[in-house]
Amino acid sequence: MPSTVVAHYVYDRETSSLKITFTSGKVYNYKNVPEQLYQAMKASFAKGIFFNQHIKDKYEFEKIEQ
Repeated sequence: MPSTVVAHYVYDRETSSLKITFTSGKVYNYKNVPEQLYQAMKASFAKGIFFNQHIKDKYEFEKIEQ
């Protein structure tokens, strides 16, 4: 099901970073995210809720300028 918050996300195993593009168009790169967490997000029904509960305010991040 499409998320109302998360438009797209991609995980980089080499750097353990999770790049999330939000429906607002803003893009953030979350650092040191375990691959298991990425896999759990992939499997979750509600990506936005999963993000808010397990990633937001828990991992260092940087905003990527578009």
